[in-house]
Amino acid sequence: MAGWQIHNYGTSEELQYATGLRMPTIKNSTDCLVRINATTVNPIDVAMLRGYGSKTLNLLRYQYLKAIEFPLILGREFCGEVVQSGMGVDKIAVGDRVYGVVPLHVNGSHAQYVVVPEYCLSIAPVSLSNKQAASVLYSGLTAWSGLYVTGRLGSICGAISSTGGGENRRILVMGGSGSVGSLAIQLLKSQKATVIATCSYNAIDLVKNLGADYVIDYKNSAEFETLRNYAPFNIVLDCAGQGIELANKLNFQFDQYITFSSPLLKNVDKFGISFGMLKNITHFIQANVKLFSGKRILLKYGFFMPAPQGIELLTRLVKKNQLLPMIDSSFTFAELPCAFEKVKRGHLRGKVVITMS
Repeated sequence: MAGWQIHNYGTSEELQYATGLRMPTIKNSTDCLVRINATTVNPIDVAMLRGYGSKTLNLLRYQYLKAIEFPLILGREFCGEVVQSGMGVDKIAVGDRVYGVVPLHVNGSHAQYVVVPEYCLSIAPVSLSNKQAASVLYSGLTAWSGLYVTGRLGSICGAISSTGGGENRRILVMGGSGSVGSLAIQLLKSQKATVIATCSYNAIDLVKNLGADYVIDYKNSAEFETLRNYAPFNIVLDCAGQGIELANKLNFQFDQYITFSSPLLKNVDKFGISFGMLKNITHFIQANVKLFSGKRILLKYGFFMPAPQGIELLTRLVKKNQLLPMIDSSFTFAELPCAFEKVKRGHLRGKVVITMS
């Protein structure tokens, strides 16, 4: 097969296109081999290209796959067609059009074929094009896990209660025009939450159209200060990537501050497994004491989680026309390094998609 590999960490210059690569093979009874029609480039791909999380992910690769570090294929989500399945696969058949995600320690979707376990897949909704289907699950599962697993919104593990899980909840989404923020807004509105979102001025109409009840220009300091008028918030969901620095600026009441800019893997990369985990515990305690001493507030970290409960919820919302991914731009497979540069520059309005044909 053809694919893009890296043999060293660094910039997009490390991405090497190759043909004649060995196709991935099914090794477990619940695995599926998928021919990819479309994939995406996410910020996590750019970070992993630089070596983010390498120590932890290499440990997982060796422990579960007996695999070496390089060559490494990036790419975390896709839409494609199942061409082979293990004996234990019972919900998906050969020939099905599926969309799915790739666990972080597994070779990814920037190639013509990928192997993933069945729990990472679902039948792609017929209402979505290949580009759209490839753009749902990584950002959607990141938003879902931040809200439902970390934030405990609704019932356990994302099961939807009869009231929708978000009714009478007030959520602030920081970075509402990005791939995670835009899906978080739609997810929250489907669950009857009140959503206040921030974005840049030129994205305000876009974010309003996603369903946000109130939208604030985060670059306008005077307007940003008006956020206190909408407080208190049950959750502040930071999809803007600012982390603890942004939490320091907020001068209104909220119960939980959830950021996807976690130092966990960075600390392990820098200090090793043992000292890195100790550093993480110390950082978490210090951050909460420093920021929120004496208040009923907690800083938490959200993570991408390839969970079937989340995939089921997102698929159901797509079928009910309550969730639709935004696409910022599209590149051909041959242009994949250009897509990496696009994501690296930031300020995206949705996903950067790669088409295989």
